[in-house]
Amino acid sequence: MSRALPKYNKRRVLMIGGTAAVVLSGAVIAGNALAGETSKSSTNATTKAATSPGTVNCPAVAPSLPAIPASAQAEVTRNLTLLDTQIAEANKRLVDTVGQGGPNFVQNAILGPLKDKRVATINRIATAIGRTAAKPTGLDSLAPCTLNANGVSAGGGAATAAPSATATQQAGNTGNTGNTGATGNTGGTTAAGTITCPDVASKLPAIPASAQAEVTRNLTLLNTQITEANTRLANTVGQGGPNFVQNAILGPLADKRKSTIDRIAISIGRTAAKPTGLDSLATCTLNK
Repeated sequence: MSRALPKYNKRRVLMIGGTAAVVLSGAVIAGNALAGETSKSSTNATTKAATSPGTVNCPAVAPSLPAIPASAQAEVTRNLTLLDTQIAEANKRLVDTVGQGGPNFVQNAILGPLKDKRVATINRIATAIGRTAAKPTGLDSLAPCTLNANGVSAGGGAATAAPSATATQQAGNTGNTGNTGATGNTGGTTAAGTITCPDVASKLPAIPASAQAEVTRNLTLLNTQITEANTRLANTVGQGGPNFVQNAILGPLADKRKSTIDRIAISIGRTAAKPTGLDSLATCTLNK
């Protein structure tokens, strides 16, 4: 009996060893599978990154403009805004057509048509100025745009990946940042009515080129303020007493507009006669 025990124990050890071998083999197989999956995921990520469409980069137009006559301000601002819209549309097309076409697809289907649109828009800006002042020349050279591959700016600075359809665009598009303008009049229609504000752009004198970017930025802000006020108007229908709209919406809006209009006047006054009387344009009314 005492001699049989070692033999029994030896067989048991062998069985346990066999089980351990099977478990170990399973771990190796599972490990290999996971390693293969990780490698595949890494490859897919690399491939996806390699197909990043980049962004469109266009020369800025506003800094190259001369002083803009007051009579041309609204049209110039509208076309500067259109230049931004064209870049946003081109960037969206870049995203939507990744992997399509041959090596010249982007040039032929996106950059080429974009240049044609920009030529026409820039010409309208020059024509608007030329009606009452010297028509600027040489602006066509600002029409061609380039592709910043994989979000790297052609100018050496970092740029964002190609944007979505939202616009704000335009990180990486040094083309027309800050060139949007606005007539600053009305917002959207709501059940609560709409807010109407006096136009500011048409009341401005000729804008010095050095003040153009700041004036445009603040004209855009005036529009944003009206939009925000109309949104608040819609979201607070039925709230407060009879003076709620005046006290909570129109009053604060007038204060914001006054500050913004003052900044416009100050920026013009740095290099030209400072316009006066613009504060009267700060007060807005409610159209039921």
